[in-house]
Amino acid sequence: MSGLSSIEQAAIEHVAHAPMLARTEAWTAINSGTRNLAGLAAMADALAQAFAILPGHLALVDPAPVESVTPDGRVEQIAHGRHLHLAVRPEAPVQMLLTGHMDTVFAADHPFQTGSWRDDGALNAPGAADMKGGLALMLAALEAVEASPLAGRLGYEVVINSDEETGSFASRGLIEGAARGKAAALTYEPALPDGTLAGARGGTGNFSLIVRGRSAHAGRNPEEGRNALVAAAALAVRLAEARAPGLAVNPARIDGGGPNNVVPDLAILRVNFRPRDEWSISIAKAAIERAAHDVMASHDVRVEVHGSFNRPPKPLDPGAERLFELVRSAGADLGIPVAWQATGGVCDGNNIAACGVPVVDTMGARGGAIHSAEEFLIPESLPERAALSALTILRIAERGRP
Repeated sequence: MSGLSSIEQAAIEHVAHAPMLARTEAWTAINSGTRNLAGLAAMADALAQAFAILPGHLALVDPAPVESVTPDGRVEQIAHGRHLHLAVRPEAPVQMLLTGHMDTVFAADHPFQTGSWRDDGALNAPGAADMKGGLALMLAALEAVEASPLAGRLGYEVVINSDEETGSFASRGLIEGAARGKAAALTYEPALPDGTLAGARGGTGNFSLIVRGRSAHAGRNPEEGRNALVAAAALAVRLAEARAPGLAVNPARIDGGGPNNVVPDLAILRVNFRPRDEWSISIAKAAIERAAHDVMASHDVRVEVHGSFNRPPKPLDPGAERLFELVRSAGADLGIPVAWQATGGVCDGNNIAACGVPVVDTMGARGGAIHSAEEFLIPESLPERAALSALTILRIAERGRP
């Protein structure tokens, strides 16, 4: 290590003694899939107990209302778990935001429930990298910061939401409110196995298009029917043709249909858009409007559009570039190479950046195979990345900005 002050060196030594691996193993043993409300409640309580070691006001916040289209075409509210919110020294001259998520993609009945150790020393466990290891190292970094004489200069908010894996619809307002006025933000999505961070990100939009036709007997009077399933398929084809450089379109599922002898009168098309920039969003919106209009006219059906572009694209603007350079420089002083690359994936960093706050959103543990039963965490990355976070936070506190 080189270029570290005595204060910084003390913080790095503090990090090394934090029980990050033990916390990660304990938290991965709790199934906290986004829709597992009991598991999320247990996870929120465990996190609240752990993060209570930090000063400030900690609360478990009720989720915002969220609507969803059911397979039978009804629009109804869906339940989510509570979110953890911690506010520390809001009067301090330098303010930061740190975010993470407690939910995983593994449902309560998913076969991937327990952890095991691989022959190469990696921990294979649900949410180990994405992102319970990240939450453990975030806490370790903040404990080191609190032990530093620079702590009084820094105020921060921590938001750990319960619905990141399904779009953060129930927590977006909480995150955006916490982002206001912050000098910088760090989010603890996992880095790649080699430590590469995500730089620029595209955006995303998820839509459910409800197609309502008219039922009829498939043999006696099919001409009197209006086949909603066929119309939904036509919608899917039209939207797929809207693909363009900078805009990926994925018609992912059609719910609907019924007995072979009945013309189906209901179908729901689920489609995902990945725009690279705001211009691509405008192209996608126009494509949705045009496709719905054309299909209604040609198939004599009704089309109702539900959904939104809930995560805007995240370009690397000058503020983000300065923050990345600070992280890179901190890594160099720790002997940790830091590189980044653009990605089509999205996370809460997209929404934080849209608030005008510089953010690095892959400050978590190194790992891979996320969202699968092969998900793994590289244990030695926990103290490594916690040191990187602690050093980054202390330097922002000292300088007042990235």
